[in-house]
Amino acid sequence: MVLTKSLTLEQFLQRPETKPASEFFQGEVVQKPMPQGEHSTLQGELCDRINQIAKSQQIAYAFPELRCVFGGNAIVPDVTVFRWGRIPRQPSGRVANRFELHPDWAIEILSPEQSQTKVLEKLLYCSEHGTEIGWLIDPEVDSILTVAAGQRVQILNGDRLLPILSEIPLSLTAEQVFGWLSL
Repeated sequence: MVLTKSLTLEQFLQRPETKPASEFFQGEVVQKPMPQGEHSTLQGELCDRINQIAKSQQIAYAFPELRCVFGGNAIVPDVTVFRWGRIPRQPSGRVANRFELHPDWAIEILSPEQSQTKVLEKLLYCSEHGTEIGWLIDPEVDSILTVAAGQRVQILNGDRLLPILSEIPLSLTAEQVFGWLSL
């Protein structure tokens, strides 16, 4: 749902937060859809699986619904993964509130009312600005569209291995990811 087209990025960032989150992308303020069961399950499982391995070894950290401001836009992927050394921190060492950089890995989970093209456009934008891997998870068709360096796009399903940041010793297939929906 497009909320407005007449704000600058700075004006957008001064506005109160919305629930669900709003994004500022290509001059438009768009509110993300309210997550539903499949979306929430996949988001939680992805963060848990990635962090079980990557956090303990200080390789990377997966954040749910984290606003990333870069290249003149403010987007909120469903899951963002940052390599440990790229996580913005306060002088005390605590995690910063504002992330003004692109994620290393951006994951979007398609909701029924979302446009696959619009979500893919955000992942391609991330790739243009340095994001190494993007995933667009489509629960309706049990497939994961991936965006890799050079904006190489693939659709993966079944037992094919999904691309993951090379430092994270985790192997996942689309079949495993969608298997999480059968609790």
